[in-house]
Amino acid sequence: MSISTTEARARSGVWAGWVTFAGVILMINGIFSVIQGVVALIGPDTYYAAMPSGLFLFDVEGWGWFNLIVGVLLIATAIGVFAEQGWARITAIVLAVVSALIQLLLMPAQPWWSLIVIAIDITIIYALVVRSDESLERR
Repeated sequence: MSISTTEARARSGVWAGWVTFAGVILMINGIFSVIQGVVALIGPDTYYAAMPSGLFLFDVEGWGWFNLIVGVLLIATAIGVFAEQGWARITAIVLAVVSALIQLLLMPAQPWWSLIVIAIDITIIYALVVRSDESLERR
């Protein structure tokens, strides 16, 4: 079975919207990470989070550098996704997987936020993977 040109363009337009969504979310996440990183670096101190299961201790300066670097990577990747670069799509998928894994570690401290971020990461991965398959199919 072959898909008509009109149907193929319509499908492509729908997934282009999902890819744009993924790029926008990556950009927003990157901007937030950069802001968090700068704030953590301006006032380094230790962060304590008391929970029923124990106490989390974070070195805020180290976390700040991590957030700053990841934020810059996310912004660069979002720009690459908007430009439809293959490396950006793969990098965005890897960063979304890493983000979801980090959220699993933070789930005891902030369960609802972690679930929301994991759901968004899965949506980003889905949008970029399906779009990749469609691009290969057209070739």
